[in-house]
Amino acid sequence: MNINMNKITLPLFLTILIINVSIVPARNHISFNAGWKFSKSTFNSDIEIANLDLNVLKWETVFIPHTWNAHDMQTALNDFYAGDAFYMKHYKPEKNDVDKRFFLRFWGVGSVAQVYVNKKFAGKHKGAYSAFTIEITNLLRMDVDNEILVHVSNKSRTDVIPINHILFGVYGGIYRPIQLIITEKTNITLSDHGGSGVYITQKDVSKDSAIIGIKVKVNNASREIQSLVLENLIYDQSGVLKYHFSTNEIVYPQGQQVYEHTIKIFDPHLWQGIEDPYLYKVVTRLKDKEVCIDEIITPLGIRKIEIVASDGLYLNGKKVPMYGVCRHQDWWELGSALTNENHDIDLKYIREIGATTIRLAHYQQSEYFYSRCDSIGFLVWAEIPFVNRVSTDESGNAKQQLTELIRQNYNHSSIYVWGLHNEVYEPYNFTAQLTKELHDLAKTEDPGRFTVSVNGYGDINNPSNLHSDIQGINRYFGWYEKKIQDMERWLLNLKNNYPQYKVMLAEYGTEGNINQQVEKVGDVGDCCGPDKNYNETFQTRFHELQWSYIQKNPYLIASYIWNMFDFATPESFQGGVPARNMKGLITFDRKIKKDAFFWYKANWSKTPVLYITQRRVKERTYRITPVTVYSNIGIPTLFVNNKQIRNYVIGNTDVHYIFENIKLRKGKNVIKVVVSQDDVKYEDKVEWTYIEGKEQEVLETPEKKGVHTGLIVALRKHMH
Repeated sequence: MNINMNKITLPLFLTILIINVSIVPARNHISFNAGWKFSKSTFNSDIEIANLDLNVLKWETVFIPHTWNAHDMQTALNDFYAGDAFYMKHYKPEKNDVDKRFFLRFWGVGSVAQVYVNKKFAGKHKGAYSAFTIEITNLLRMDVDNEILVHVSNKSRTDVIPINHILFGVYGGIYRPIQLIITEKTNITLSDHGGSGVYITQKDVSKDSAIIGIKVKVNNASREIQSLVLENLIYDQSGVLKYHFSTNEIVYPQGQQVYEHTIKIFDPHLWQGIEDPYLYKVVTRLKDKEVCIDEIITPLGIRKIEIVASDGLYLNGKKVPMYGVCRHQDWWELGSALTNENHDIDLKYIREIGATTIRLAHYQQSEYFYSRCDSIGFLVWAEIPFVNRVSTDESGNAKQQLTELIRQNYNHSSIYVWGLHNEVYEPYNFTAQLTKELHDLAKTEDPGRFTVSVNGYGDINNPSNLHSDIQGINRYFGWYEKKIQDMERWLLNLKNNYPQYKVMLAEYGTEGNINQQVEKVGDVGDCCGPDKNYNETFQTRFHELQWSYIQKNPYLIASYIWNMFDFATPESFQGGVPARNMKGLITFDRKIKKDAFFWYKANWSKTPVLYITQRRVKERTYRITPVTVYSNIGIPTLFVNNKQIRNYVIGNTDVHYIFENIKLRKGKNVIKVVVSQDDVKYEDKVEWTYIEGKEQEVLETPEKKGVHTGLIVALRKHMH
């Protein structure tokens, strides 16, 4: 249908339209997570499924979401199962669904899945992180038992990104939910790279008005031309219908049909991120006369995002401080098989720290997580798992996963940028060309959002750079390279040499093992030296200094801490524990917030913070020591063994208080700080035990131990 794009609706109060829709189940979503049997099995992957005797396999009952790597990928280095497995379930369709269509929607399978119905091939998907939908209508037998078999493998492959398990483990299994979706013969398509079939665009957004474009893809499998009504209704957040648009459409049975509505909204309530994450609701209906035969509901946050070089990000004309963290989705003893409650806990901590933006690294994450970001107001960087290595065989799959990422998440108001790659380099010509193609694909699919690619060495003129809208750079000063303080000079040089470039600090951070504690540290951490010391104290000092440099430099569009949570690295040894990266601000099990967490909470959040650092350094060998306090509620009063200490200095930011030259007594010492604000008294307390004897020396730097900085930089390709 050719629609007049200048044709727009009037507000509801100017229309005389009574909406009368028969309430019938337009589309049935059935949870398909229970009743699965699982068998881990190595076999010749070329075997015909029809010839496979399933009875010889050892089966166990599992509930989806499920992964077979919840333990081995998290506890042992290079000792985990990456191979083939089967999931099997039986399903009997209802008699009254005989004229319906049946689809299986998998929200995430790691990493290659082949689906069979009654031993017949139904479909295949490559990629662990995007959803996919397979129609099984013609393979099902009605009113009898049907066997659903899913063959899964998480072996590394050169043609499926990520092509290895180095930066993070690709957990094997059906680790996100499954739905059985039953529709009428004609539906809003389910076969568009996992997308909803409804795609909402925004133009000319201001506080006065906004033009909303709604593209709907429809599929007719009835073998007859259908005369249907397509309508879009927009409700405000309180549930009041504000706009309605309806057209009569002829839907042909050949090919997928595309229809577009354009609606002008007056005086829109804008989506203002964390400050005001206001969401409308768009209801898209396909009707046969007055009977609704299909329906999709889409949240809509109306917003305009601009990025100004050397300045920052503006949301609806208002500058947003881009306080960012990166998030890996895996949990200790759960792997990636998470519930919505797990996602909510992660979001609670990210919100608590005061972050405004999240880099969801390095892959597409749960649909639920993106939806919650919409309603909370986070600004989200979403990306594909093109990371760490190049095989030159991954072009097709990278483009497939980018298309899926965009179409499946097109309508999320929280997403502002699509990530194309992270730290992929040689061969440079291949990487550069593929990045250009991915950028072009993203801008074709979604012209309204930015793209970003990430280089890890800080050289903007690297051949793999500058092929996207934004240049992301990962820097680990004081850990993999140079000293902590070198961050400041690097930022100044960027500002002076590249003032018109849009640049983000895509990652910065360092290990912080809570079981490794020292009192004093230097300016270079022991990432690669023989002692492998990953103590929490260095992490705290690292972030105190580096955030002080970042906050004073408006050149960066955004900065992202690597990482919000500790996570598994099954092929690398970091953080003093096999198969673990401990750069998180919170431990892998989400139970302990490290000192650095409270540093950022004090600097970013409006929630009252009063916190004494080094609380886990309980045994002290220095009699004379500083006491460091974070307070965003005023000047703290310090008491050491009930004696008040008045003298302090301001540290790296205005929430950083250092009480110097505090003298401990032998044995137990009680350290307490107090602040009163608005008639509320806040208090924090720790206990330290001073042990007389030889005092510790400041940890030697890797340079003193003979570890060459160039080697450290080279090692960054293997671990970050």
